[in-house]
Amino acid sequence: MTGTHENPRTSRRNILFGTAAAGAALLGAGCTSNKSNDEADAGSGQANVADDRPGKHVTIGFAGPQADHGWLNAINEQAVRRAKKYKDVTLEATEGSNDNAQQVGQIETLINKKVDVLVILPADGKALTQVGLKAMRAGIPVVNLDRVFASQQAYRCWIGGDNYGMGLNAGRYIGEKLKGKKKAKVVELAGIDNLELTRERTKGFDAALKNYPNVEKVARQAAEFTVESGQSKMAQLLRAETKFDALWNHDDDQGVGAERAIEQAGRDDFLMVGGAGSRRVMDAIKADDSVIKATVLYPPTMAASAIDLARALGQGKGVGGLAEFEIPGSMTLYSAVVTKDNVEEYLPTGFK
Repeated sequence: MTGTHENPRTSRRNILFGTAAAGAALLGAGCTSNKSNDEADAGSGQANVADDRPGKHVTIGFAGPQADHGWLNAINEQAVRRAKKYKDVTLEATEGSNDNAQQVGQIETLINKKVDVLVILPADGKALTQVGLKAMRAGIPVVNLDRVFASQQAYRCWIGGDNYGMGLNAGRYIGEKLKGKKKAKVVELAGIDNLELTRERTKGFDAALKNYPNVEKVARQAAEFTVESGQSKMAQLLRAETKFDALWNHDDDQGVGAERAIEQAGRDDFLMVGGAGSRRVMDAIKADDSVIKATVLYPPTMAASAIDLARALGQGKGVGGLAEFEIPGSMTLYSAVVTKDNVEEYLPTGFK
């Protein structure tokens, strides 16, 4: 992959396993067979593995934060769409809330309904740890989606993005693009600084840049994952730094505002790398008529994979392609870099 030395097809397979966009499901595609274990073992070489055929019915409770952001909205859409694919799955979804107490109440309602499995993307992992523990103690396995609980006892499986790797791959791409330039300067438009995920993205970015002694990060501003904050913080960066060679923006949604500030300033003398993988940014990369040259994925398809994992848990199944009879305790998705060279392959995964 351009700037990261990754094989794009390998990367795509790594991030899209188990999602509708990939076609081939994580769980091969996530359901029990009507055959006995002996028959399954004889036919496939592995018993107790989930596949695409209807099996034991599973009721999955899904609780996430309020969909007030493009990526979060895509998370909800992926979960609902994936659940509808299966005739043996009923999805009980909450309205979603950014208020910790309200989200706890919504999850407790799902616990009282005695759903078979819970998929939870907490507004705040630490604050919702206790309700995860409550579900597990009630015998309801929890798939913890992305924002991790403070205790491993609060979930059976965690699946999410690689924030450190996201920064690492953004830094590698930029470093490769600038490695022939003397005294190159880069700036960073981060997300919400009190979130661990933001700090991890910055750590990864800084670690990658250390491999390029000619590249210096000269400025950083933290925005709030909103269009408005992206515009105001980017305007500050542009005023402070009259000349730089590359910008890494952590989030494609706040990037809408950043791009407005860049256009208003009349600047086109640097390259921009986005974060998360919105369809809008992928279209811009394909058009190749702006400063946007790449985006680093943080795939919302993880919600579809979480539904697959929950279904397998409810049916007591394992993951196709692995020797183990149980699903793993954690799964970290890969943060691929999308460029003009591979954007056609990734366009179906772009979220609105």
